[in-house]
Amino acid sequence: MAKTYKRLRLILGDQLNPRHSWYRDKDTDTLYVIAELHQETGYTRHHVQKVCAFFAAMATFAQALGKTGHQVLHLDLDDTRADATLPELLKRLIAEYQVTCFEYQLPDEYRLRTQLADFASAVPVTTSAWETEHFCLSDQELSHYFQPGKRHQMEAFYRKLRVRFDILMDGAAPQGGQWNFDADNRNKLKAADLDQIPEPLLFANEVGPILERLRRHGINTMGTPMTQLPWPVNRQQAIALLEHFCRHALPQFGQYQDAMTGKLDVSDRARQWSLFHSRLSFALNCKMLDPQQVIRVAIEHYQADPSGERIGIAQIEGFVRQILGWREFVRGLYWANMPDYAQLNALDAQRALPSWFWSADTRMNCQKQAISQSLEFAYAHHIQRLMITGNFCLLTGIDPDEVDQWYLGVYIDAIEWVELPNTRGMSQFADGGIVGSKAYAASGNYVQKMSDYCSDCTYQVKQVTGADACPLNSLYWRFMQQHQRDFAGNPRNKMVYANWQKKPLAQREAILAQAEQLLDDLESL
Repeated sequence: MAKTYKRLRLILGDQLNPRHSWYRDKDTDTLYVIAELHQETGYTRHHVQKVCAFFAAMATFAQALGKTGHQVLHLDLDDTRADATLPELLKRLIAEYQVTCFEYQLPDEYRLRTQLADFASAVPVTTSAWETEHFCLSDQELSHYFQPGKRHQMEAFYRKLRVRFDILMDGAAPQGGQWNFDADNRNKLKAADLDQIPEPLLFANEVGPILERLRRHGINTMGTPMTQLPWPVNRQQAIALLEHFCRHALPQFGQYQDAMTGKLDVSDRARQWSLFHSRLSFALNCKMLDPQQVIRVAIEHYQADPSGERIGIAQIEGFVRQILGWREFVRGLYWANMPDYAQLNALDAQRALPSWFWSADTRMNCQKQAISQSLEFAYAHHIQRLMITGNFCLLTGIDPDEVDQWYLGVYIDAIEWVELPNTRGMSQFADGGIVGSKAYAASGNYVQKMSDYCSDCTYQVKQVTGADACPLNSLYWRFMQQHQRDFAGNPRNKMVYANWQKKPLAQREAILAQAEQLLDDLESL
């Protein structure tokens, strides 16, 4: 007869937090369940490395729990083949093990939280939901900071959290005399700077059996498969990656956090896509690392050099702002505005995403660089996402549903709570300004300012019209003209519209005609 358990505790793939209070005590009557599910591989088309990374991390977490004396049931796709949904699996296990109590941690996705809440209300056993004990702000606190449909300023929120958690503070004042050093964090990488880019720490986690399992089950994925996965899949690797970042990349992270390059040799591709970034987002979003730990370790490295010569205040503040500020901010906005947020389309964007988003087969070098990197490594840094692929989708009016699905699928760190506000909100302005006060629209000039992509492009970044003109230029002016009613009231756009009106009527008409021609044939760009 199979062993029975009083309690079943579910662990989702992004709840791999070894410090959770669940694990303080060992109870032979409690069964922990970690399961690969067709439901989770099929709600969008994921990058193959993303699926492999989650499955590998889940397996290693299950093994670690078992080694410390907990009762763990790890199920792969073969084991859950007959379970079409998570509730079906749970019903089967509760019956099989004669469970009388079901517990779960609150999912960070609305989809899963609703599904589990519905299941818990219907299942004939005692149920309870726990906090994940991961974020700086608890679920219960979010409503104190965020209200549905209201515009919030990230900077004001960030300052409140700096004060509350006493991070980079000198008493009541911010260290360095100012809260934000963003103006110091917009440097372009010049040719002489490329040698300074550190070698990234890459792992070689064997995922061949997972790839075979995905093939056997017909899982539809995108991107380049790797049998040796370079991403961290356990806490030890995540901590090693954090230390590597603090020692080798943090000293120049802030300075170059917005920069992009395509100039490194093919054999040196890893440095080109990693640059000075931490690449900790997957480990953080799976909860192998917690945000306060990441911030603490980074600040310890900053404080180890009181002179500030190695890690300056602009470097550490830029990193802390991403973790303490932006990450917590978008989570709060997500939960304040779901589920309606996922349907917002303030600019009425309706076009289909070009097919080259799945192949990188485009003559636009900026798009080719960002998309090919995304498909090869399941990763692009925040400016590539926002100001390269995101800017293109914004200017061309791509349906935000299609943009969301691509971003949610292609990036290894993409979980809806963080992807949706960044994509539909900040990138596409589909929320009408809940996340950001302005649309992040840009012409080719921005790409040239922050990267070296333009020098190797078929198109000419300085040209606005003509066969060789950078498509972003005319598309930008058309976008701003089309949405003048939406954006003209923003003081930050005053100069843009003044410059547009200064152009002769014939020139404006030629620009708009060029943009319309491009929009009619996005596939050929």
